[in-house]
Amino acid sequence: MSRYDFSAQRLFVEARLEAGARIIPDADRLNYLLNVLRLREGDAILLFNGRDGEWRANLEEVAKRKAILVAEERLRAQTLAADLHYCFAPLKHARLDYMAQKATEMGAARLAPIITRRTQARRVNLERLAANVVEAAEQCGVLSVPEVVEEVALEAYLAAREAGRLLVFCDEDAEHADPVAALRAAPAHAGVDVLVGPEGGFDPAEREAILAAPLVARLSLGPRILRADTAAVAALTLVQAVLGDWR
Repeated sequence: MSRYDFSAQRLFVEARLEAGARIIPDADRLNYLLNVLRLREGDAILLFNGRDGEWRANLEEVAKRKAILVAEERLRAQTLAADLHYCFAPLKHARLDYMAQKATEMGAARLAPIITRRTQARRVNLERLAANVVEAAEQCGVLSVPEVVEEVALEAYLAAREAGRLLVFCDEDAEHADPVAALRAAPAHAGVDVLVGPEGGFDPAEREAILAAPLVARLSLGPRILRADTAAVAALTLVQAVLGDWR
């Protein structure tokens, strides 16, 4: 990864990628290619779809309202995403955009909005959330694009949790302690959920319900109060360093 060309332009596509594959960009992607990136006939761009790795493609048959991307060579094989789900109380507008972008960069495989009693934004624009995920993946060399799922109430999330997954509960009310030690002491598990609450924190009944769930690692994020989008970066950094794919 250290030799990766971070200046290369990348584009996420839904189509299958293989040698000789011909992809017709939709109107939005065509506008991006021709008018934003200002690519011309024969120019190259990197394509990925989250399944088939990363491919170099050439822009061909360019017309005013049409062009074709022809996949030429696979440059990177597909990698498996870390089994890491980021579960969060939705934020408003730009801060939610930021959080989605950073969670993608940090290697989350799923973004799951959780509605709590103190959640400020109770409806999530999933299309906008997914667009921010794709944009972050395009810009940062990410091959595995996180899944974006519909928002659910905290009670429903806790009831439907997959058996064996560790729940890393970022609790602003937890006694300040070494978070690395807390994660190292976590029980054996299959996959990790990281849960960060709203700006006002979890209420006592929610905290009690979370702590009563199986396989919970209660985490303090230090002596300072963090905004929810900052807590996302801090928590995911700790988890990836101790339990994830940074090891």
